[in-house]
Amino acid sequence: MTRYILKRLAGAALVLLVLSALVYGLFYLVPGDPARLACGERCNPQQVAQVREQLGLNDGVLVQYLHFLQGIVAGRDYSTGTGVLHCDAPCLGLSYQNDQQVTQVLLERLPATASLALGAMVIWLVVGVGTGLLSALRRGGLTERTLTVLTLAGTGTPVFILGLLLLMAVCAYLQWLPFPTYVPLGEDPEQWAWNMLLPWLTLGFFESAKYARMTRSATLETLAEDHIRTFRAYGVGERAVVTRHALRGAVPPVIALSALDLGTMFGGAVLTESLFGIPGLGKTLIDSVRHIDLPVVVGVVLLMGLAVVVANVVADLLYAVADRRVVLT
Repeated sequence: MTRYILKRLAGAALVLLVLSALVYGLFYLVPGDPARLACGERCNPQQVAQVREQLGLNDGVLVQYLHFLQGIVAGRDYSTGTGVLHCDAPCLGLSYQNDQQVTQVLLERLPATASLALGAMVIWLVVGVGTGLLSALRRGGLTERTLTVLTLAGTGTPVFILGLLLLMAVCAYLQWLPFPTYVPLGEDPEQWAWNMLLPWLTLGFFESAKYARMTRSATLETLAEDHIRTFRAYGVGERAVVTRHALRGAVPPVIALSALDLGTMFGGAVLTESLFGIPGLGKTLIDSVRHIDLPVVVGVVLLMGLAVVVANVVADLLYAVADRRVVLT
């Protein structure tokens, strides 16, 4: 197991290094002048040249990338013209809009995105896995057909349409809840939970459809195996066969997909955050692209990549715990 963990960690580190090079090259080496973007359209050539010197853009491409990596690992100093501004590690640069450290911007937005992603994950696992198991238990009946139609409808419904329907039904028509306004968890946990309920349901229900289909398919596939027939021959009840034995066949793919989806949510829940006004990483990414704030865009993309890589490493470890044969491969 130790060798397996070290192998996965080494692979994750290599992926992150390649990702950082690709992201840096994509955003800083494409046609365009980052110094002009950082300085603004009203800057004269002398001011643009000064900003280029402060950001170290006069160095070679490799030197610039090594400075970028140095900032992530050990921090970096930026010249302000009259002094030196130190950016603590992990330093991803300074925002073009307000000279704020990108790391600080991400840390301010991360709690909102994390609360949205984790809450939605609980819903999509409970609803998706539960629906999939129920469909497998009621195979061929009205319940299975009804749940199949619902999951297909959920898969084909865009997340912003589902969110708008919930807002109109719950907040406007039924008036069970006020329109959501994000409240930080540290300020008022109760209001935080109530205001996050609709975003959780929107994202959770949207994602739960594919988990229901995956769980149903994996469970039925496992039910067709020889050892399941043996359990049935010994008189084990159908419910026990499904919940205690067949469910094990559905657990590994659910773990892998959950890790990927959870990592993607750290920067990918753009529509949900924009619809409900959640100040998370997805909304920050949209605002940064609109203002061409390259350091913040790079920071969000790298953080999203880090979340996906870490989530997949955790998934691999959980997969190995669920199926010890994985460690031997």
